[in-house]
Formats: sequence, structure tokens, C-alpha cells
Amino acid sequence: MEYFSNLKAKLIYVFRIPDAAHSDCLKIGEATFEDGNITLPPNSSALNKAAKARIDQYTKTAGITYELLHTEIAIFVRDGKLAAVNDKEVHDVLLRSGIKRKVFDKVKGANEWFCCDLETAKRAISAVKEGRKALKGSEVSVSQSPIVFRPEQREAIDKTLKQFKKGNQMLWNAKMRFGKTLSALQVVKERGDFRRVLILTHRPVVDAGWFEDFQKIFYDSDEYAYGSKTNGDTFVNLERRARRGECRYIYFASMQDLRGSELVGGNFNKNNNIFSTSWDLIIVDEAHEGTQTELGKAVMAELAKEKTKVLRLSGTPFNLLDDFKEEEIYTWDYVMEQRAKAEWDITHPGDHNPYAGLPRLNIYTYDLGRLMNEFANEDIAFNFREFFRTNDAGEFVHKKHVENFLNLLTKTDEESMYPFANKRYRDIFRHTLWMVPGVKSAKALSSMLRNHPVFGMFEIVNVAGDGDEEEANEEALRKVEKAIGPDPDQTRTITLSCGRLTTGVSVKPWTGVFMLSGSFNTAASAYMQTIFRVQTPATINGRVKEDCYVFDFAPDRTLKVLAETAKISTKAGKQSGSDRQQLGEFLNFCPIISIEGSQMKQLNTEHMLQQLKRVYVERVVQHGFEDGYLYNDELMRLSDVDIKEFDELKGIIGQTKAMGKTNEITVNDQGLTNEEYEEKEKLEKKKKRELTEEEKARLEELKKKKKVKEDAISILRGISIRMPLMIYGAKVENEDEELTIDNFTQLVDPQSWEEFMPKGVTKQRFNAFKKYYDPDIFTASAKRIRQMARAADRLSIEERIERIAAIFATFRNPDKETVLTPWRVVNMHMSDCLGGYTFFNDDFSDTIEEPRFVDRGDVTAEVFAPDSPLLEINSKSGLYPLYLAYNIYRARLRNEMFSPESLEEHQTIWDKAVAENIFVICKTPMAKSITHRTLLGFRKGETNMWAPEDLINKIKNQPDLFIKKVHDLVGKNVKIKAIVGNPPYQEEGESTRKAPIYHLFYDAAFRLAPIVTLITPGRFLFKVGQTPSDWMNKMLNDPHFKVVDYFQKSNEVFPTVDIKGGVAIGLRVSTKDFGPIGFFSEFPQLVSIMHKVKSHKDFVHSAFAQIVSSQGIYRFSDYAINNIPRIAEVQGKGTAAKITSNAFENLPEIFVDSEQKIDGKAVQIMGRVKGGREIRWINSKYLQPCEYLDFYNIFVPEANGTGAIGEVLSTPVIGVPVIGHTDTFLSIGKFANAQEASACLKYVKSKFARCMLGTLKATQHNPKDTWANVPMQDFTVGSDIDWSKSVEEIDRQLYAKYNLSDEEIAFIESMIKPM
Repeated sequence: MEYFSNLKAKLIYVFRIPDAAHSDCLKIGEATFEDGNITLPPNSSALNKAAKARIDQYTKTAGITYELLHTEIAIFVRDGKLAAVNDKEVHDVLLRSGIKRKVFDKVKGANEWFCCDLETAKRAISAVKEGRKALKGSEVSVSQSPIVFRPEQREAIDKTLKQFKKGNQMLWNAKMRFGKTLSALQVVKERGDFRRVLILTHRPVVDAGWFEDFQKIFYDSDEYAYGSKTNGDTFVNLERRARRGECRYIYFASMQDLRGSELVGGNFNKNNNIFSTSWDLIIVDEAHEGTQTELGKAVMAELAKEKTKVLRLSGTPFNLLDDFKEEEIYTWDYVMEQRAKAEWDITHPGDHNPYAGLPRLNIYTYDLGRLMNEFANEDIAFNFREFFRTNDAGEFVHKKHVENFLNLLTKTDEESMYPFANKRYRDIFRHTLWMVPGVKSAKALSSMLRNHPVFGMFEIVNVAGDGDEEEANEEALRKVEKAIGPDPDQTRTITLSCGRLTTGVSVKPWTGVFMLSGSFNTAASAYMQTIFRVQTPATINGRVKEDCYVFDFAPDRTLKVLAETAKISTKAGKQSGSDRQQLGEFLNFCPIISIEGSQMKQLNTEHMLQQLKRVYVERVVQHGFEDGYLYNDELMRLSDVDIKEFDELKGIIGQTKAMGKTNEITVNDQGLTNEEYEEKEKLEKKKKRELTEEEKARLEELKKKKKVKEDAISILRGISIRMPLMIYGAKVENEDEELTIDNFTQLVDPQSWEEFMPKGVTKQRFNAFKKYYDPDIFTASAKRIRQMARAADRLSIEERIERIAAIFATFRNPDKETVLTPWRVVNMHMSDCLGGYTFFNDDFSDTIEEPRFVDRGDVTAEVFAPDSPLLEINSKSGLYPLYLAYNIYRARLRNEMFSPESLEEHQTIWDKAVAENIFVICKTPMAKSITHRTLLGFRKGETNMWAPEDLINKIKNQPDLFIKKVHDLVGKNVKIKAIVGNPPYQEEGESTRKAPIYHLFYDAAFRLAPIVTLITPGRFLFKVGQTPSDWMNKMLNDPHFKVVDYFQKSNEVFPTVDIKGGVAIGLRVSTKDFGPIGFFSEFPQLVSIMHKVKSHKDFVHSAFAQIVSSQGIYRFSDYAINNIPRIAEVQGKGTAAKITSNAFENLPEIFVDSEQKIDGKAVQIMGRVKGGREIRWINSKYLQPCEYLDFYNIFVPEANGTGAIGEVLSTPVIGVPVIGHTDTFLSIGKFANAQEASACLKYVKSKFARCMLGTLKATQHNPKDTWANVPMQDFTVGSDIDWSKSVEEIDRQLYAKYNLSDEEIAFIESMIKPM
């Protein structure tokens, strides 16, 4: 007997079991053998013997016969060392190559069986030895034949290949079931020269589908390899192979994963290699999802390089169409598909119809609002959320009504038009998808359906989740497929969803979808994605699904969405008979049946055209009047006089940023009549060499005319986007008479007009341009805004607040004027500082179904007590008072002896909170009306508001009077508990440097209340800007004041506004000692670094700043000004004798390009011309003496970047004696020699010095004061720093000098960009 053994060699074996159950699969395992010979050939007797011994161990007892097919040594050489394959690595290669695993024993996990042939198994073993993670397409032995593409797929492929020869982007507006994946991969295959292709999607679950289609397209080619986190090869392997020239590759990545990367603003250091790759092509799957958010755009901006081609795929790209030219879009919609289906048999008699399996949609609408009118609201659509609302016990509040609804659907009647009314219908709709408002309603409905006499026969599959973690789509799909089973004719299912399984999945047995959620404003894209789930082709037990059905219980919503879809699907915009034709064709292939009581009516084109008008109105409202449909045909016929007037208006308000997402801007409504549009289209289709001179001239004329209207709309936008807010708040007695474009100026008082409209746009000037607005669209849109607000008055308190917030979300902020504080920011500001109930989730990225309570301790208890008087110091929208009022309402609700039940009882408590606790100061009467509308809607009630004629003057010049007036508002003996808001930031006027005033609101608030929280510019925290320095020092040393939130990038708070120095949310509580701020930074590491630097024995505050010059040290001499009059002509206001940044261009006769052109002593001046640095010469007698001129200096830009810590300085350089500069630069130094200047240059470039500069540099400017915290160094050869070393080494010396910790060093190294 042997008690000890040597290490044994390993082998890999493959065998099969010759029975029906195992006929399509093989098993791959591993064993060891005694023979030490590792050079044995495959299938040698020693290897076979060892393999059989291992297999016998688990087959003999069961009496299983098997066939050993292959054995080979597992040992191989890799990187000069011996290594061994294990069977799990082989399994992983097979799985990543798309080979399916076959599981026979789910309990014990007999999972080494794979559905492949022997050759594929052997290639997988070889792949492991070669270090590959997956097989090539040609290595997988499957019977494949080339895909035969349908005509429209072929057309999309060809159009894309052609477009990519001249452009970099393409959009496929192709409906679900088009075959976008296969067709896109065929583009890659036929183009042939894309070395690196990225597939980007919002839904990681579709990776398997892309991989499967990759194998179908590239089955006959090793030219491309596929990779992802779960299929094919890894990114690292693919890139390594590509660099060696071994393959080209296609890599799959998800938007969720990429947007988590630090490079694009995420929180994780990952995916840097993907972002740094030069992608030849990016295919964006379901492009309407996730790529239009700020993070999504950041991801695309980082991925797409200058020459990267981008192909976007979407079945509902309604939010993308305006980013593409007509030639960059390929469209294949539902109408085109059904038309091709109908025409195929005519044009291809006897041939197989490739469209035959695509079912026809039938849409049935039922007006639940009429049947149950208490759930219909003035917002047009049935209120599903209220109808399916649940109580704390998880049961329906309106249980009886929901039961009646289910009984209505199932009431036995052979003549009924409800889908479950008889056995035949119930067989047709054995398997359906029901869309419900939310997780809670899905649970309650699931329970009710299971206990229903008819629906109890159906298995209810609830995929809405449990409200915690999102259940993955694939898991939800498995639940549905399991419930349906292998024979759909033997089962019945109802799937309940509130969002899952509505995109990217196919459930063939589904024949109907029930739309029991959403509202009139449901996005067309989301609606169409959902209803097309039931159009999946299916043959069940030999029967073909030819029709599928949509049941919608909010008819107006249905018609609005479908009218919009029928119009958008062909990217139409021509206001002609084509509307009628397109809608007629849509109705032909998608009949819409309206059920009212026992009456059935098929809707016609006229009805849909009426809906289309409502679509235009809805678009105008949802786009905040930033929509081309708001204007009429007068913009197509602009005369020279009209154009001149527009130029004058442009001079007043500027040409604003590009139009928002509106359809018509890409078509003929841009200044061309229908005939001209068609003429232009025909001319553009001709090749340039085929055009006559007359045709070329005509084409240019038409293009110019098109551009004129674009510019006109862009200019009018600056006026239009201000209208909705004023319409919302206006006091109107008769809407039919007063809500007209002709009467608009009468709705607004003069003070408010001046505040809300662009400066210089008087009522008189507006009236000259009102002729360009479509009066019907304007009136209908104005009524719609007020209709939405009025409808909110009939909702619960929480739902009303949500509706009001949604209305405000449609309003656009003017580009550079006073901004509205978004509801999200109001919630973040209030909950972070005061606590209370907030309507957003923890990171304020999304609203939540029920408000959550945030507890800020005694501050929350004090502020939101039932009797607390609260003041908003500058209300523009009423959203701050709305938040305050809701929290007082909740506090009063807790104190009620009896819990209110009816809406009226809740409104009574709300009205008391508004009347007794909420006080508001407004800048204008219109702001007061808007705030009233936000708090009380169209209901009568008491509010406490004051809108002085001169708020800014009072708070600036009459602060005591302002305080008295506030006391008069709240009551002389009433003590305000807290003051909140977003005050005006600066004075208005003609000057470009407007004086700040926000600090005056802080001061007034501190006198009025013990708790104050305002959102203001943040530059005072860095002691920069025009805010008085005494006030800044006072705030930074106030122990009762702290900064709760700071946003260096102001667009994180106000998306359309750039506030240099960022935005700060401050909180002062007079009874609390937070300790003085002193030095402020949002980074704690920077605070500790600053403390160490200032504590160093050699530190002297501002010592380095003293060697930094002021701006504009080089000036024209009196001699120059007196003898060259042109200097005075070109100098701007306030620049006096400074040599300004544009001096080279404005005064070429003084600043010349050659020293030889100077008669006398010449001085070189460095400046900028057209974005580049240039040197010019000037006669020394034209310059005032400057102490810096005769020394060595470092020239640094006076301004660069945004103020973000870590920015590089735009190439500082050494200025040798007798070289000056324009006021674009500053000088550092007055050094005696080049060695000291060189040392200082290295110091300025060091990460350490720029980190210290960043402690005070909060804006783009670098004046000498911002250098005050940069410690002075000895730049001579006797310094404690060895300046001969590299900048990186100098940084290390400085870290040691100031005793910085590893964490502090890591902070500087990660935050400060190298130069």
C-alpha cells in the first residue's frame, strides 16, 4: 500500500451518452493520471484509461453506458511557464461563445453538459490554452446560412453606408420588429474598415440578443470578434488582439455602467480604457433612452472622437429627430410595414410574404371618464392614479368602483364589446399585459383579480416588483414565460406591470394590452413602445396571430398620442393635404374603435385632424412656448422691412440659443411655402454638376429664405418663453375674450412687464411682433396651461403639488435673466437645511410616490410647528411657500382631533396653514399673482403677500423701512420663525458690472428671524467678486452661519445659467454655534492642507501675491493719447489708458509686426490675436514707465477656466527684460536673473502652488488677491527647494516641506491636472 504520492498531471476529456435525452450535448470534464509524461498525444491509451476511470466513478453505479470521444493533456506552455487548463475555463469559453448549457440535475447541479459538437469542444480547449475568452464565430459548428434581408432592411443598410462616406451620424427611425440589430451588424460587415465598434445601450439585458445576432452575421468570418462583460471575449483581450492586428472587434457596453465613471461625473474610477479608445463606430441601441440626459450626453461626448461614426437605433425617436438632417434619417414605421404587407402579394404573386407574420393593430377606446365621472378631471384624461389609489393596508380606496370596472369587463353578454364578456373573447385574450399606475396598485389589483369569479381562472403574474429593488427585465420575463408554459392554449395569464417588459422583450402569446395608467401627457414614445409589445409575430399550435389589440380607457390620451405618432412617423411638417392623407393611411392599417355605452364607432380622418390640432397645442405647452407651432405663416413672407425690424429686436435681446426639440423646424415651415419646399427638395436631389446656373442661384435663394425664418424664430424665442408663467398667474375674468395674443399686454401690469420681459421689449414693441403668432394656437395653449392648473384643484393635496410642479417643469428659464428655482432644488434646499417632508428621493434625482420625512432635529421641530410663521423673501413662482405650506399642513394634520376624510376637509386645513403661517414678499404684482395661483389655485382663500413698487430700493436704501413693512405684513407682535428663498443676485441696469445685492437680503433676514436659509452666488466664500469685503469677512467669521450645500458648477442647480464662483446654500441659526467657517472649501482635505501651510513658520499671508502685478500695468503715455486721437476712440468705458486685449487689432498703426518699423526705441508687447499669442512692437515713447519692464517676469493669463480647482494655467511663460504685455496677462516677479524666473515658473506650474491658488480662485479670473494663500518661496540657488529638479520632483519637495499626509498628497495628485 502507498501512503504518499507525487503531484499528478491533469487531462481534459469529452464524452457523450448515446440516448435520446443526451443526443444534442456533450460533457467536458477533467481527471488526473499517474504517468508523468506530459507530452502524450491526444487520445493515447494512458489518457483514455485515466479518463474512463474518472467517468466510471459516477456512471457505473447508475448503469449508464457512454462513449469517450476525446482526451488530451491539460498542461501547456504560457509565457515560458507550464500551466494547466481546468474544465471550468473550458465551460466559460463555451458559455461566452453562446453555447447553451444543458442542466439535467437542478438539485445537485450536473452542469458540465453543453449543446455542441466535438469539434467545437476541442476548439474551446485550444482557446483556453491560447488565452482567449471566447471562440471566433467560424469556430462554432452550427448550421448557418446568409441572412436574407427584406427590402427595407437592405435600403437602411445601403443608405447608411452611403451617408457614412460624407457624414458621421445616422438615425434609424425603425419600428419594433424591424431587425435593427442584424441590419446594423451587416453595416459593420459590409463597410469592413471599422476596426473598433462599440454597441451602447440603456438596457444591459439585450447583450445576449446582440451576441446571438453577431453569430448569425459573422458565422462565416473570423474578421470580427465580439465581447462584453458576459459574452464573447473581454475588452482587454479584444484590444490586445486588435493592436496585434489579429482581429477587429465589436464590444457591448451599457450606459448605466459607463455613466458611473468619474470621467463623466460619476462616482467610480472605472471604464477609462473604454473612454480612451478611438472608436470607429458607435451603435446606440434604443437611442431615445438614457442618452438625452446630461449624464448620457457626457458619456457620448467622451466616447465619440472627431472621426467616430454614430448610428442611433430607435423605434420611437421622437426626442431625437430634430438633431438630424433629413438625409441622416432612415424611417420605417408601422404604416410602411403594413402597406408592404398588403402590397407584397400584388407585386410578388406566389412568393412567400416576409411581412405575413406581423399582426395588425386594433385599438379600442372606452370612455371610463363618462362611466365614472368622479375620476375624470379637467386635465382631460381619466385619473388612473386616483382610481387605483391604495390605503395603508394595501387595499383600494375606491374598492367598489374597481370591482365594478372588473365586472364591466367580464359581464356575460354575447353582443358585448368588452374583451372578457364571453367564452370566445376569453379564449382570444388568454394572455394579456395590463399596465397599471404603480407597485401598490399592482399588488392590490393582483389580489382582487385572483378572487374574481372570471379573472380567478387566470394566473396573475405581477412583475411590478416590491418597490425596493428593480426586478430585472429578464427575471420578470422568466416569470411570465413560466406561467404561460409550453402550450399557451392550455393556460390563461394576466401580466401586471407598471413599466417592466415594455421595451426590448417579446412575449408571443400576448394578444392584448390594457392601458390602465398614464395621463393625457403620456409621452408618445413610451405609449408606442408599450402597445407594440403585443405585435410580436406568433404561430401557436399551427394558428397565426393576424390581429392584436390595444384597450385604452382614456380616449383623448389615445387619440392625442396616435395623432402625434402618425404625424411624426414620416417626419411630416408640411401644412397641406398630406396631413389628411397620412392620417387616413394610418387609420386604414390601425383602426381605432370608440366604444361609448353600447355604441361602437370607427374614428375617421376628420376626428384625428382635430386631435392633431390638440397635439400642436400640447407640444407648445410642454415645450414652454419654445416651439415652432406657436407661429403663423407670416414668418414665411418676411419683407426687407420685416427683416430689419427683426435685426433691431435681435440687437435688444440677442439671438437666443437654438430652438428646443420641435418637429417642424426641419421641414418647410422654416420660411418656404409647400411649393417652394418641394422645389428645394428636387434641386437638392440633383448632383451639383447637373444644376444650371439659374438652378444654383434659386437653390441658394431658397436656403437663405429657410435660414431667415430659423433666425426669426430664434429671436422671438426670447419673448415667447416668458409668456407661460405670466399666463399661469394672470387674473382673468373671461378666458375666451382675454386670453388672446392681441390682449396679452393687458394681462400684465407695467412693473411686472418690465421685470419679466427682456430689457427694451416694451409693450409697444411687442405689439409690433404679435402678428407672427398663430392666434388660435396661442389662445388654446394659454387656456391649456390654466386648464392644467385648474384641474389640480380637484386633486389630493399631494397630487396637486405634484401637478403644479409638473406645470412649472414646462416653463423655460430666460437665458441670462432671473431664474426660477426648480422644484427639485427647492426640495433639496429646504430638506437639507430645515428638513420636513420632501417629494424627492435621497439624491433628488427623481420624485417619489409619497413624500418622505427628513429630520433635522430641533430646527425641523421649531420651523414646522403648527403655529410657526414662515417667510419667503423673494417669491417668483411660489414653490418655496408651497414646500413650507405643505409641511405646516402636515403638522396641523397631526394635531387634528379627527382625521379628515374628504378633499374639502383637507383643503380647509391647507387654507388655514396658508392664511396663518405663510408670508411672502414678491418683487412684482405678477409674481404675487403667480404665488397665489401656486398656493391656492383658482380657489378663493386668504394669503399674506407684499409686493412693493421698489423692493430693491427699499432693501438697499431704506432697510429700516423694509423691516417695518415686513412687521406690518406678519403682525407687529408676531415673530417670524424662519426665512427662506432665492433673492435677487445683482442690481439691474446698463452697466456690464452690476453691483451685487443678495447680501442685503441676508442682512435683512438676519434682523427678522432666528433661522435663515437662502440660495445665493457662492463667490463670497472665497472673498472674490464685488460683494463688500467687510460683509464677506463677517459671514466667514459668523459662528452661527454655515454652508450646507455648495455647487461649483451652477448648472447642477440652475441648468441654463452659468454663475461664476458657484452656488451656495447657507443656513444661519442664531441659537446654534457651528464655529466660524474661516477658510471655505467643499473639500475637507483642502481645509487641512490650508491649515498646515498657514501654520508653517515661513508663511506670510499675501507675500507671494505681492510679487503678482495688478491687471493693466502697461498703459499708453499721455504723449500717445494726445498725439494719436484714435486711441481715445477705440478705448472702452473704464479702460482709460490700459493696453487692452484687443489693442493689436484695434490699433495696428501703433502695434507693428517688425522692430524695423519703429522709429526710435522699440518695446515688445505680448498679446492675443484670433485666439493665438502674438508679439508686436511699440515705440517706447507711447508707453508709461512700468517697474516690471526691466526685469525677468512670469507672464500668466489674467483669466482662464471657470474657477474649478485643479485647472491648468494657460501656458505661463518667462518674460525677459523689455517685454511687456496687454491686460490679457499678469506679471509675476521682477526677478533679477533668468535662474530665479525659471524657478518661479516651475513653482507656478507645480500642482502644490496651483492647489493653493485654487483656494481663492472661484471664478475665471486670477487677480493678485487670489494668490494670497500661495506661500512665498526662496527662488535663489540657496533655497530649501532644489529648483533644478523636474516639476514633479519639486512637488514632492513641497509636500515634504509642509508635512502633508498621504491622503492630502493623494488629493492634490488626483484633483490638480498636470501641466
